[in-house]
Amino acid sequence: MDECELDLHDCQPSQQCVNTPGAFICQCPDGYSKIGPECVDIDECRYRYCQHRCVNVPGSFSCQCEPGFQLAGNNRSCIDVNECDMGAPCQQRCYNTYGTFLCRCDQGYELGPDGFTCSDIDECGYSSYLCQFQCVNEPGKFSCVCPDGYQLLGSRLCQDVNECETGEHQCGDGQSCVNIHGGYQCVDTNRCLDPYVQVSDNRCVCPVVKPPCRELPFSIVHRYMSITSERSVPSDIFQIQATSVYPGAYNTFRIRTGDPNGDFYIRQINNISAMLVLARAVTGPREYVLELEMVSINPIMSYQTSSALRLSVYVGPYPF
Repeated sequence: MDECELDLHDCQPSQQCVNTPGAFICQCPDGYSKIGPECVDIDECRYRYCQHRCVNVPGSFSCQCEPGFQLAGNNRSCIDVNECDMGAPCQQRCYNTYGTFLCRCDQGYELGPDGFTCSDIDECGYSSYLCQFQCVNEPGKFSCVCPDGYQLLGSRLCQDVNECETGEHQCGDGQSCVNIHGGYQCVDTNRCLDPYVQVSDNRCVCPVVKPPCRELPFSIVHRYMSITSERSVPSDIFQIQATSVYPGAYNTFRIRTGDPNGDFYIRQINNISAMLVLARAVTGPREYVLELEMVSINPIMSYQTSSALRLSVYVGPYPF
């Protein structure tokens, strides 16, 4: 006879009736223990079955994991969650760590206060020395640009473009190209004015047989150079050298014409050379045409002659 089915047992409501041959027994269900006549829930969490957190429920328990972890197959251990593979909200780069993750940014960006988004770094705003001329900020980087007539040397410096060598000039027939800072000048190939005659490139001679030549320098050599504004002063800019030296003669140098405001002066080095010195700060664009004269005097032979150097000095604006 099954006393449990016929309800002929005296088990407590918290107990389970189990039929046995000729009798029955009262027992507690799994997760409960008998204390006196009643079955009381066993608190399995006291036995630390779970790695992280244990939640006791009537007759059983469940394990839970801290954020960043998930239950392993045994429902007790906790394993790390790779948030980067599960759609972590990093805008650029995600790095999984034990129990959490970190967001990082590409070079040229910085992590925002929220720890997820990346914003561009304005490198140009950090320093005025990144580029020689002008810094241009770009997403994740910066670039340097140069003014007209200059080109980048490397990634940050500016170098003058020699239009005369590259062929980027528009000088016509009978003209020569002279490179200057940031551009070029076209000058006449023959710049000899009467009574001078051209004897070679850039050199004019005044024949002594012509009466006007007796009061003029015997020869004039044309030279060209370029300097930039904001040059420190005084500054040596051009050395004059005698090409012919006569025994017993002594030479003196002077600026004959072209410097009405005294922006330059001559510093004689020795008997055959002198230095043209920039005396005052000048601004450009501007052109000076200086006539530098060397006078040779031989007192023994009572002989005096002179030669001139016509120097065109192009002053370009200082672009940097």
